[in-house]
Amino acid sequence: MELERFLDALYDCPVVASVKEEAGLEQALASECRVVFLLFGDVVTLPAVVKRVRESGKYALVHLDLVEGLAPREIAVDYLARKTEADGIITTRPQLARRAKSLGLLSLQRFFLLDSMAVENMRRQLEQDTCDLIEVLPGCMPRVIRDVACSLAKPVIAGGLIRDKEDVTGALAAGAVAVSATSPEVWCF
Repeated sequence: MELERFLDALYDCPVVASVKEEAGLEQALASECRVVFLLFGDVVTLPAVVKRVRESGKYALVHLDLVEGLAPREIAVDYLARKTEADGIITTRPQLARRAKSLGLLSLQRFFLLDSMAVENMRRQLEQDTCDLIEVLPGCMPRVIRDVACSLAKPVIAGGLIRDKEDVTGALAAGAVAVSATSPEVWCF
């Protein structure tokens, strides 16, 4: 998967549909969003879910840490690469992000920025070039997003607690290339 084409899709439509269940998937597939984050699934149903996303012309990134039946190990990344049509993975684990990147999948590492120690830990991990993109949560912190986006050489996606257009525009103005949201009301911006 070519990162530049993916980033073009985000620039074209900077809101990512993050989906937690089947009903949300239907809305995401009907939305203008070009990227779908799959935050649900299991090893049995996931290949078909990913296929539906891809057939709708959208990019599918699977949150590996949330797939039932997969352990947080590199073999789980291999499974996604070989048995699904996923464009990439989302994970909080640097070793899984690194494995995905080595297999040609888009690699998005998710960070929960709770305090200054978490920000510093993120910076140390990213020195190892484990991923293609990062997602910072919560995504409604423009000052922190600005600092992260300006100081790191990775595209930043803001996610978590995005509730309205103001949150979307604030995160984008702060330097995020996109925002991810589970709320279908936000997907239309």
